[in-house]
Amino acid sequence: MTQAKRFGVEILNPQEAKSIRLEENYRIITLSDGSEISCHALILSMGVAWRRLTVPGVEQFTGAGIYYGAAQTEAAACKDEEVYVVGGANSAGQAAMYFSKYASKVHILVRGESLTKSMSQYLIDQIDSTDNIQVWPFHGVIEAQGSDKLETLLVKDSQSGEVKTLATNSLFIFIGATPSTEWLSDLVERDERGFVCTGPDVSDQRAWPLERDRFLLETNVPGILQ
Repeated sequence: MTQAKRFGVEILNPQEAKSIRLEENYRIITLSDGSEISCHALILSMGVAWRRLTVPGVEQFTGAGIYYGAAQTEAAACKDEEVYVVGGANSAGQAAMYFSKYASKVHILVRGESLTKSMSQYLIDQIDSTDNIQVWPFHGVIEAQGSDKLETLLVKDSQSGEVKTLATNSLFIFIGATPSTEWLSDLVERDERGFVCTGPDVSDQRAWPLERDRFLLETNVPGILQ
């Protein structure tokens, strides 16, 4: 923020964009207080919201042993611990590989029978060849317990019905993310999951109104980029 201000950027905080429309050569954004901003170029950088795991105890210990998403810096903080990862897609696999360099053991809890339906083969091969990563198919967290921070997970085997009590201080959840794009309505093209389409991913390339080519990160609307 400090760097942006040095270049003369105006920051409106707290404010929320509620809708967008086109008028002649302008893109007009309506804010949550009803005011409007007009511009020639608009960059969308809304991020995503992690899908929440809705079982008892998870909200209580979110930020105190339970986390959504992960990075290498967080992996280093789990040195010599037993870490649990929920999820079966690439983000979960990449996190497990990071954690395996520091944690004593990494456990991946997967609702399905294996990782093959949702994870890239190169990651599956890496996980299979890493001694301190264990995959638990047909397992899911049903409760998180502890005092001030996470101490225990209750994990259920969906095939046998067995419930296991597992001691851990670290649970990382990767069950997908939802893009914050609802306010764009039908003006900006999005895919079936709600992510903004840009460049070659825009469905109708023939509808481009300008003589120049669409930029790689430009949407179906000229001047709106991501």
